[in-house]
Amino acid sequence: MNPEQLLYAETHEWVHLEDKGGQKIATVGITAHAVEQLTDLVYMELPQPGSSVSSGTSFGEVESVKATSNLYSPVTGEVVEVNSDLPDNLERLNSDPYGSAWIMRVRVTDEDALAKLMNHTAYAKQIAG
Repeated sequence: MNPEQLLYAETHEWVHLEDKGGQKIATVGITAHAVEQLTDLVYMELPQPGSSVSSGTSFGEVESVKATSNLYSPVTGEVVEVNSDLPDNLERLNSDPYGSAWIMRVRVTDEDALAKLMNHTAYAKQIAG
């Protein structure tokens, strides 16, 4: 995925939206900036498919040798798929954070949260400042 075409949360998660059969499906991951700040990842906890997530609330965590950080959902909806290979292949977050290192796919049930997300330009300004 092209980072310039994604949406971003202030908490460093990215979102790629697709319309599938009249439903918005959001693929969610964490940004290269977040991965760089965390360094040396050792553990990731994923949500369960079928579980509900709410915009701005924690859905899992990622642990590095430095700290444990919560992962926050940038969207509200139902988890329809998780990248179950990712916890055993955390190096993908370094090599392909916007592709094979996606974390979950969510069927969006409340589109209001999407308006709070930033485009690439706004996110770049946030991490530069």
